[in-house]
Amino acid sequence: MAAAAAVEARLLAWLRGPAAAGPGGPELSAYVAELAALGLAELGREPARLAAERARVGAETRRLAFEHYRAFIRSAECTGRAGRGFGGIESRLGSLLGRLPALQDACRNFMRDAEEIACSRRMNSLTLNRHTEILEILEIPQLMDTCVRNGYYEEALELAAYVRRLERKHSSIPVIQGIVDEVRQSAQLMLNQLIQQLRTNIQLPACLRVIGYLRRMDVFTEAELRIKFLQARDAWLRSIQASIPDDDPYFHITKTIEACRVHLFDIVTQYRAIFSDEEPLLPPEGQALNEGAIFHGWVLQKVSEFLRTLERDLRRGVGGRLDSLLGQCMYFGLSFSRVGADFRGQLAPLFQRVAATAFGKAVEEAVEKFREEMNSYTLISAPAVLGGGAGVPVPAAQPGTLQPPMVLLDFPPLACFLNGLLVAFNDLRLCCPVALAQDVTACLEEALGEVTKTVLAFHRAEEAAFSGREQELFAQFCAAFLEDLLPYLNRCLQVLFPPAQIAQALGVPPTQLQRFGRLGRIDAVAFREPLASLLPAPGEEEPAQESTPCPGGEEEAVPGDPLPARGRETPPGETLPPDLPAATG
Repeated sequence: MAAAAAVEARLLAWLRGPAAAGPGGPELSAYVAELAALGLAELGREPARLAAERARVGAETRRLAFEHYRAFIRSAECTGRAGRGFGGIESRLGSLLGRLPALQDACRNFMRDAEEIACSRRMNSLTLNRHTEILEILEIPQLMDTCVRNGYYEEALELAAYVRRLERKHSSIPVIQGIVDEVRQSAQLMLNQLIQQLRTNIQLPACLRVIGYLRRMDVFTEAELRIKFLQARDAWLRSIQASIPDDDPYFHITKTIEACRVHLFDIVTQYRAIFSDEEPLLPPEGQALNEGAIFHGWVLQKVSEFLRTLERDLRRGVGGRLDSLLGQCMYFGLSFSRVGADFRGQLAPLFQRVAATAFGKAVEEAVEKFREEMNSYTLISAPAVLGGGAGVPVPAAQPGTLQPPMVLLDFPPLACFLNGLLVAFNDLRLCCPVALAQDVTACLEEALGEVTKTVLAFHRAEEAAFSGREQELFAQFCAAFLEDLLPYLNRCLQVLFPPAQIAQALGVPPTQLQRFGRLGRIDAVAFREPLASLLPAPGEEEPAQESTPCPGGEEEAVPGDPLPARGRETPPGETLPPDLPAATG
């Protein structure tokens, strides 16, 4: 009953639709379709037919089994072997499945490596195709270095500009960054070479090229470029000055003047040709210092350095060539007036101090020599020389000369002292500014004061041992000092410092010059007072009056030879040349 119910259920399910059919497949569907076409009688006989068919098929199957049992045995054996083979296949398949992940990873790695190799191959192919262009880029540092070392700065600047463009486009590429670094090193070398060229004896066209290269390198601002130019040219000028021998002060300063006048003027010309300074020297208040002030400050510095060098060499001594040196310095200052740096006004104080110092030193030496003469002086032999002047030949006075008082020959200390002063006047004549009138007068008055003290000391030391004749001779000694030596010195001062020139410098008429004191004139009264008690009585000797400045041609006269000291020849150098300005006696 249960089986019949199951068959009935499957039949009903099939009848509801083909999709509801059971496991019979197409054959069952065809059989059901055939049953549906039978009538009721045929359907009643259908079970019997099916049973008979079943029995027939069973008998047929048994017959086939008996007839073909060997095939069935072989089929069973084959099935067994096939089962065992499938078992082995299944186990190997499991092992294969276990190894598949590693194979998969290896395949992925292989694909990745293959892609990298393919990319590298493409890059190598591209590199090979662009080999020429890449080689040119890689050789840029070497080419840049070659251009710099051989002085091809134009090509080097073009390469540097090209590398800057490469850096802006491909700054992330290490090779490009390495090329940029090497090119920067070569550019620094080129910068050093260009600045070094400015430290040599370079001419204006080359200066223009070098500054043009420096501007194109865009390393310095305009103000920095001016400073670098002046620093480099200043270093070259200093090297020239340092090469001048420093043993002889006169040779050193003359060569320094020549080097500064020529080379410093060249530097100024080069600077003004390269840089434009149209701004005023002093900027308005509230504004920053303009670039033109850099140059003016440098020029002032060089002038100050030259003045310091001049002052140092003048202090070391230049002998009797002060007038020649002053002329060279004045010409140097005049040449610099064309560039607005006339420093001639600063030369006068330097030479004035040197002339005053040299004169003071010569006067001190004359005073010291006078002291030495007085220490060994004796009045015993003096009358033998005085007499009628036959003992000492008196030189004939040349026309227009200022002859020293011959009476001083009777007193060797005074003659020696006057010779020393004449040597000092002769040296002062070479460089004798009117501004020294007061200083020279004061120096002479101080020296004469020392001479007066020495004379008084000699009198105090020897007074007790003086005889009547010696006392008379000593009085004549003092009278010659006051009445002959001092007026002669005043005449010399009036020639060295003519009153007309002093009045012109002061801006007053010559007649009013006395209001300004004793300019260029010794006060003889101040020296007469200490020696008044030692002078001879007024009736014994008529004192000589101090001469006044002679007008006209007497101020243009020149002195003759100084006095020879008694008992010795006139030393070389104690004679005055015939063109020394002095007044006639």
